[in-house]
Amino acid sequence: MKVDRDTLEEILLTITRNKTRSLLTAFGVFWGIFMLVALIGGGQGVQQQLNKQFEGFATNSGFLVADKTNEPYKGFRKGRRWDLEVDDIDRIRHVEGVDVVSPTVTQWGKLSVRQGNKYDNTIVKGLYPNYEAIEHQEMAYGRFINDVDIREARKVCVIGKRVYESLFPTGGDPCGSYVQVDSVYYRVVGMCSSEGNVSIQGQASESVVLPFTTMQKMYNLGDKLEVICFTMRPGVKVKDVEPRVKDVIRQAHYISPTDDQAVMLLNLEVMFAMMDNLLTGVRLLAWLVGLGTLLAGTIGVSNIMMVTVRERTTEIGIRRAIGARPRDILQQILSESMVLTTAAGMAGISFAVGILQLVENAANPSGVVEIHYQVSFGMATGTCVLLVAMGLLAGLAPAYRAMAVKPIEAIRDE
Repeated sequence: MKVDRDTLEEILLTITRNKTRSLLTAFGVFWGIFMLVALIGGGQGVQQQLNKQFEGFATNSGFLVADKTNEPYKGFRKGRRWDLEVDDIDRIRHVEGVDVVSPTVTQWGKLSVRQGNKYDNTIVKGLYPNYEAIEHQEMAYGRFINDVDIREARKVCVIGKRVYESLFPTGGDPCGSYVQVDSVYYRVVGMCSSEGNVSIQGQASESVVLPFTTMQKMYNLGDKLEVICFTMRPGVKVKDVEPRVKDVIRQAHYISPTDDQAVMLLNLEVMFAMMDNLLTGVRLLAWLVGLGTLLAGTIGVSNIMMVTVRERTTEIGIRRAIGARPRDILQQILSESMVLTTAAGMAGISFAVGILQLVENAANPSGVVEIHYQVSFGMATGTCVLLVAMGLLAGLAPAYRAMAVKPIEAIRDE
């Protein structure tokens, strides 16, 4: 059979045009699935990163701090300075709904020394053993402060991770060694590896923790407190007891009942709720953007398949004329649509997983994976099923259009 030049050029042009359309359509699906997987994996990594910032802190905790009065009251002038005191611990403990109450006192910018090794700007904290319920202390070596340390006002300490790295550059168990802080030697009984970035009286990694009673004597603090921390019983929210806690403290220190500035209460529960809402919004946005982009790519596949069917009307008509059943035409169009969508989608998943792996490596420079930027196996499997379903839906309209082609009309048009 002889084919003239014009016919050959038209056939080649049609083939080129169809390949170009297929590539553009495949890129749309590729980009859609890449966005979906990348956003979901990235959102999971952001969630873990934010959770790490609050690592160790009780989600139902509150922190009470004294500030200058904003109103005159009972002969006291406005702007009076006052301090929390040890008796306030029992006052707060008797408020209904409050569970654990723990005071803290702090000295900033101290120098800790051991065998010529130094750590500047050490934060020295005085804590009770029950502070563990407020901020979990992950002990790499030894133990935390205990009741005997408090009762006997022992000269012992628990050092933070960064202090340990500076004072013990060769590593090893520091327990039993002595650390000098402000010309006083303390025996190390533990090393805390917690490194959350929420700073309540300074970060744990930069701290040297002393028994509360020892801290009182060493720095002559008397009954003065800086922060009182407390947690709630199960089922009780901090905001439910906040007014009562403030009223109790105001009454004890002769502060106006309407003075909201003098008694400051940091509600960590609210901060956690805000973080949860933010993470929910991030996840929702990731799904909306990813699915929207994927849907746009699927619609593109359907449109391209419709154009392809129109250009192949004669071919379909001839196949019908020589005995092809409508089911055969339906299977052909659907299989082409599903193969195109699935191939592009799998490439998008692979590329997204590769990018997320690079981000994960950058987020964990130490080599220990603490923050995961990858999607789960179940999510990857579900995405593959979604791809097949999208390919099937994209090919339905073109397939039914192809089935409607009548052999006689198709040959006559040719």
